[in-house]
Amino acid sequence: MLYVSIQEFEAAINYWRSQSPAEGEELRLCSEASALAKPYALMIVQGSQRTPLDVLDEASRAAILQYRNINPEKAS
Repeated sequence: MLYVSIQEFEAAINYWRSQSPAEGEELRLCSEASALAKPYALMIVQGSQRTPLDVLDEASRAAILQYRNINPEKAS
């Protein structure tokens, strides 16, 4: 089973934010960072250090997998 660590979520969110900074008056996140924000927040609340890749929704999984393809050296 493949996992995503909380550190990888942080790195992926920061990567996507650097690629597409927040926009608008409400500082809306890009779709990739937004998709990763909910599972990241749940991990913080639950005190988890990692989560299985297969429990992520489609958008979150796509964002983390695309991040891993672009940054293979940073994948957990």
